[in-house]
Amino acid sequence: MSVTTDVGVGTNRNEDSVGFMMRNWPGWAASLALITAVMVAAIWYQQNYAHDYGLDSHSEVFHTYWMNLFYIETVALVMFGAGLWTYLWMSREKTLDISPREELSRYFTLVMFLCVYTWSVYWAASYFAEQDAAWHQVVTRDTSFTPSHIILFYLTFPLYIILGTGSLIWAYTRLPMYRNYGVSLPHVLAVVGPFMIMPNVGLNEWGHAFWFMEELFGAPLHWGFVVLGWTALGLGGVLMQIVLRVNEILTEITAEQS
Repeated sequence: MSVTTDVGVGTNRNEDSVGFMMRNWPGWAASLALITAVMVAAIWYQQNYAHDYGLDSHSEVFHTYWMNLFYIETVALVMFGAGLWTYLWMSREKTLDISPREELSRYFTLVMFLCVYTWSVYWAASYFAEQDAAWHQVVTRDTSFTPSHIILFYLTFPLYIILGTGSLIWAYTRLPMYRNYGVSLPHVLAVVGPFMIMPNVGLNEWGHAFWFMEELFGAPLHWGFVVLGWTALGLGGVLMQIVLRVNEILTEITAEQS
């Protein structure tokens, strides 16, 4: 079997796709484990410091335990996002000419990238979003920076936005289906929709500040979160596109071998 170096990806064009997937799975497993560790640490921090130091935003201990956390999150996420997007863009191939086997292996990578993105969305939209509503049904907010918001809005939301945008950059710079055949509407929808939840946070905080609405998910002020969250279902369309293209690639490979 001849071996040709594939610049920008770090694998071999004629390398067996299943072998590629198995060789790189530890990195994706580590990514999922790291996200889990960060989220579990955030839960631990909230449970230990929210009630004792997070009820009065004007107190010195609030700034010590919560605003400093907000500043650390902001700097870390800006650095992570800038680093990831820059790396994905700078390591792209100027001319995309890859073999069917290499293209097949890259779809495994895309699926794993989407799994990491989905895992981060899951934490944001399930545990932290649910506990945010429960927290503010009990504790009246005196600022938009609450122990719940500092984790939900300023950690989990930016994290999945960074990863989702990264998956788009990766796909459009490394897959012929994206570069040659136009925009993948399901993929764009699955990333841009949840991304727009972040601007909706501004409307949410403005509404709670001036309308004093209850923290009910059925409140009109929260409809934007629900509708934009539904757009994540576009990932199902992305998987269908991948399956169709993989079927075409397997047909090409079978034809070459016959």
